[in-house]
Amino acid sequence: MERLVWMILVALHPLSMISANMEGDALHSLRSNLQDPYSVLQSWDPTLVNPCTWFHVTCNNENSVIRVDLGNAALSGQLVQELGQLKNLQYLELYSNNISGQIPGAIGNLTNLVSLDLYLNSFDGPIPDSLGKLTKLRFLRLNNNSLSGSIPMSLTNITALQVLDLSNNRLSGPVPDNGSFSLFTPISFANNINLCGPVSGKPCPGSPPFSPPPPFVPPTTVSPPGENTPTAAIAGGVAAGAALLFAAPAIGFAYWRRRKPQEFFFDVPAEEDPEVHLGQLKRFSLRELQVATDSFSNKNILGRGGFGKVYKGRLTDGTLVAVKRLKEDRTPGGELQFQTEVEMISMAVHRNLLRLRGFCMTPTERLLVYPYMANGSVASCLRERPSLEPPIKWPTRKRIALGSARGLSYLHDHCDPKIIHRDVKAANILLDEEFEAVVGDFGLAKLMDYKDTHVTTAVRGTIGHIAPEYLSTGKSSEKTDVFGYGIMLLELITGQRAFDLARLANDDDVMLLDWVKGLLKEKRLDMLVDPELQNNYIEAEVEQLIQVALLCTQSSPMERPKMSEVVRMLEGDGLAERWDEWQKLEVVRQELELAPTQNSEWIVHSTEILHAVELSGPR
Repeated sequence: MERLVWMILVALHPLSMISANMEGDALHSLRSNLQDPYSVLQSWDPTLVNPCTWFHVTCNNENSVIRVDLGNAALSGQLVQELGQLKNLQYLELYSNNISGQIPGAIGNLTNLVSLDLYLNSFDGPIPDSLGKLTKLRFLRLNNNSLSGSIPMSLTNITALQVLDLSNNRLSGPVPDNGSFSLFTPISFANNINLCGPVSGKPCPGSPPFSPPPPFVPPTTVSPPGENTPTAAIAGGVAAGAALLFAAPAIGFAYWRRRKPQEFFFDVPAEEDPEVHLGQLKRFSLRELQVATDSFSNKNILGRGGFGKVYKGRLTDGTLVAVKRLKEDRTPGGELQFQTEVEMISMAVHRNLLRLRGFCMTPTERLLVYPYMANGSVASCLRERPSLEPPIKWPTRKRIALGSARGLSYLHDHCDPKIIHRDVKAANILLDEEFEAVVGDFGLAKLMDYKDTHVTTAVRGTIGHIAPEYLSTGKSSEKTDVFGYGIMLLELITGQRAFDLARLANDDDVMLLDWVKGLLKEKRLDMLVDPELQNNYIEAEVEQLIQVALLCTQSSPMERPKMSEVVRMLEGDGLAERWDEWQKLEVVRQELELAPTQNSEWIVHSTEILHAVELSGPR
């Protein structure tokens, strides 16, 4: 009888559950093969029905695993061939660990894979030829390992490939320059001393040495020997006169433009436009972007910022874009600096970062082209939405919090050199068609070398979001962004501005952080949550987000978590312990504040500090 019941249950068992169990077995096999000193994989319980309830695992509506995110988790050990059973996996993120051994060839069976991030590990051996079967792969990052052997030619068949990084390995042999590899620059292959070929700049054995292209020589008329050449002289004079004739209007126009600056645009001839080849980025002509934005019409302005204006544009194929027209920079070496920054921006590719699509550079213009974000920014959705549109729902706000944290974590931990945003706020968190968070406006933040502790000579940012140490010293770090992120979380929860003089009408603090702390002391959580939600939220989840926000906005940067820690806390890992530590420290702080001290004049309220900055004007 029991056997009959078992057979009936098997027959009725949904295919998705069987698939989930197979995937769970594969992931459990991976867990068994990894050392996990911080118990990151503690929730990976093989007795559960499927792995969709595990931390760091994301499933689709059919309970099939589509994402495994174990980056920066201090894992060691080796990968397993069973990973090839995750047939619907789209993102495999195992970067910044100490995983060793060879990359399993079975990963080539993951035909839905979009992103494979194995960089900053200890992998050795060859790159599997089977990776060439990943036809949907867009991001392949295997840099900073000990991979050896040649680059498989099969990789050139991945036509979807947009980002490739094989740098800092021990690869050898020729670098392919056909297929999708024709898009990539030497940066993708740097620091592999045994690679050769045109892309690497090192000739392969048996190949002719590289030679620079011959200089351009204008065509001339050669006279027979002994023949006088008055015709040639006349022709030269006529040519020079014609050149002067055509140049005169341009010279006059330039003089007039200098006397009376206007927003005029003109294309620079190709031979005067410095050649730039930046991998997969599209180089737009100035005329193309002028047409797309209706001559940079004011009606197409999406926003204004410290770096310039952003215009909505429509390309000739109908694609909507956002064109950032940078403020004019005529400093010496500006072209080289722009090229360097654009190349670094283009390498920062993550689901939650605004992807640079292309650029335009002329002697007078610098423009960056990004995808158009149909849903605007978090700030506009919270406070500027049309009355007929519904507010952002609570589950969406939670997803925005996690997505933006992941994007910032990538900028801090996985860009080389790391990128400090310096103006994290709701207005700079954009929303795509699915309301997924996309961190924007990071591309022109100063690039920070790992050895630096500060990167700025002038405070950039927005009142209410600026970390106190950045305000007082002008020195920014990753923890500056963490503070801004904490304020952005409070904006998400409350729907209010970070700095709002209107709150004075109710005798409230103008600074959002101070206002929130005041309500928490009075235990008025209901007054804190955005009334637009109409109580459609889970109170425990609100409390958790507030806890993360307060941890991020501690006055001491040393006490704030890293963005990678914030991601883990939002995923349910370590928040309770961190919050308990914070509460104990807060008790000590309150006792010190109540104790008499001769140095009380050093205790200044954050509102008074920022109010003084506002009165003094920009620095």
